[in-house]
Amino acid sequence: MTTPSKIFGTDGVRGTANVEPVTAETALKLGRAAAHVFKNMESQSRSRGKHKIVIGKDTRLSGYMLENAISSGILSMGVDVLFIGPLPTPGVAYVTPSLRADAGIVITASHNPYTDNGIKFFRADGYKLDDTVEAKIERLVFSGEIENIRPSASEIGKAVRIDDALGRYIEHAKTSFPRGLTLEGVRIVLDCGHGAAYKASPCVLRELGAEVIVYGNQPDGKNINEGCGSMHPEAMCRKVVEHGAHIGIAHDGDADRVLLCDEAGTLIDGDDIMAIAALDMLAQNTLAGRTLVSTVMSNAGLEAAIVAAGGTMLRTAVGDKNVIDEMLRNGYNFGGEQSGHLIFRDYASTGDGLVAALQILRIMKAKDLPLSKLARCWTRFPQLVTNVKVREKRPLAELPEVMQLVALAEKELAAQGGRLLLRYSGTEPKIRLLVEGRDPAVLKTWSDTICGQLRQQIGAV
Repeated sequence: MTTPSKIFGTDGVRGTANVEPVTAETALKLGRAAAHVFKNMESQSRSRGKHKIVIGKDTRLSGYMLENAISSGILSMGVDVLFIGPLPTPGVAYVTPSLRADAGIVITASHNPYTDNGIKFFRADGYKLDDTVEAKIERLVFSGEIENIRPSASEIGKAVRIDDALGRYIEHAKTSFPRGLTLEGVRIVLDCGHGAAYKASPCVLRELGAEVIVYGNQPDGKNINEGCGSMHPEAMCRKVVEHGAHIGIAHDGDADRVLLCDEAGTLIDGDDIMAIAALDMLAQNTLAGRTLVSTVMSNAGLEAAIVAAGGTMLRTAVGDKNVIDEMLRNGYNFGGEQSGHLIFRDYASTGDGLVAALQILRIMKAKDLPLSKLARCWTRFPQLVTNVKVREKRPLAELPEVMQLVALAEKELAAQGGRLLLRYSGTEPKIRLLVEGRDPAVLKTWSDTICGQLRQQIGAV
């Protein structure tokens, strides 16, 4: 099978396990390339000894294969490896600087099924790599430029297993919850999705005093995300009602995202969580720049609520990496996605599902209010999304009739605080139109009109 010339996607390397680029052979090359890049970023390692790279993973069967392959590549370049075992992605991001390592790697495919896997990289400070560093690693994988760099004898790297990585992350996550509060009297249904949080999240919540009813905490390598976790939150919602719990918490496979549900079993998504937390932070004057960072997919009602409270909402392209990049550029401390990636930069350098859940629990306890009442702090605008199959993906600028309609629609929707988003799917022969506003009838009229013009000009037969 021919190896592709590009392996990094929007969030590291990802694909079907044991199929390029997620093979042992490519993982070994990635390890060699990454070790070379990180070793040369700083001539002196952060620990003053050999350079070190942390490797963590989620609970997939293929994690064993990739872990050993990538570590072999790293060791062959004279860089030490610190194995930390199964740990949430935010745990790897935290432990990397905690152990004074020069980089961190997590082997995970996040919310994908167990047949997939992937490799994400973190800098020494726990933040994801920027595109230029990824490009350097990618070029070295294929160029053969470092083929002759072969440290020998005592210069070869050494691998050690770190036994207290889980404990370090647990203690760190607990620091995001105020010392003067406990979770005593709170009953929680927790669905770990048979993923990387199966030990950390139950432990943190119980140590803070909650009664925790845990599901999805028996990974077997093949059941990650299968009918459970944040990919299937209906299971969590049903069990919250069954157990009479105050809140439900559901993670994805690597626990960098979270979805919640209230005591009535109603799903609370990332937009709800951002509204509750950002409005509380605005009231407490702890939201940096009085600005929330989100993506183009967040509901217009969220922005309306933030603006009404005296704040601002900035939108980025889809992807938590884009959200984090915007936060770093301008010093903002809170952002996220509708999907449940929430970044509280005061406590984490990446999306952290456990920390996000703790922030909502903090607000519930401090205000002595059920989650259902907290979630009423904003009004979700009606939203209509329509997919149109296309025969070709012509640049929108070449469709003047469509763009004229879009401009008219945007003007009318903006007057009622709404918006419009038109973009091609990145993976399918489709174009997607999202319209939001206060009047569902207006949304349907514009959707029908614009999509009719799209079908006429580029629609598939």
